[in-house]
Amino acid sequence: MKLTIVGPGKMALALARGLEKEHELTIVGRDGEKLLAFAQKLEKHARTALLEKYEMEGQTVILCVKPHALEESAKKLKGKAAALYSVLAGTPLEKLKKALKAEHYIRAMPNLAAEHFASMTTLTGDAEKRQEAEALFGSIGQTLWVDTEKELDIATALAGSGPAYLALVAEALADGAVREGLKRSDAEKLTRGLFEGFAPLLAHGHPALIKDAVMSPGGTTAAGYGALEAGGARHTFMEAIRRACEVIRK
Repeated sequence: MKLTIVGPGKMALALARGLEKEHELTIVGRDGEKLLAFAQKLEKHARTALLEKYEMEGQTVILCVKPHALEESAKKLKGKAAALYSVLAGTPLEKLKKALKAEHYIRAMPNLAAEHFASMTTLTGDAEKRQEAEALFGSIGQTLWVDTEKELDIATALAGSGPAYLALVAEALADGAVREGLKRSDAEKLTRGLFEGFAPLLAHGHPALIKDAVMSPGGTTAAGYGALEAGGARHTFMEAIRRACEVIRK
């Protein structure tokens, strides 16, 4: 497909790196130098266009601007898109429809793993575009279609923000091992291996069953797990999802 990505930011770069393998990209933004720098980070050639000169009539557009920049960007985008895919967190379909013209509207929430073809992307919007949306974002990882925007906002707090939460876990685990005397390079290698090996475990079993399989009576895992419970780790992660949802819903 021919795709247009509007807004050359971090998420746009992650998406572009994932999508460029199978699709022809045009990157649109306000700053010519930033657009050039963005395009140079991609493996394949991508066209670039300034926002005020771009015509989106009949195009498939992925909107990646900051939510607060929606109205300003919309004033400069001309024409009616065939499909508008928005990755703007907390920006409802109704607001998108008022700002930009398109035949179809889809909200998508990928995450930074898109550049490694491992994004967990949640989708909602016009059901007529569901198959196209799942195929498009399926080229950069897994997809989940939900029926309501409320569900997508919750998914944003989980899968969209999740890499930051897991990065905190990974960093803390490695720091703990270093504190006990393990070399930093070894601690980081073990942590990476831990995360890589955990994905297939999670794909084939409930988290509680994984925990029970590792935890033996009076053992090392039980001692460590007790420390996590005493520190309120479970509650804190649940609270992180709630707080993220609150911001999205503002």
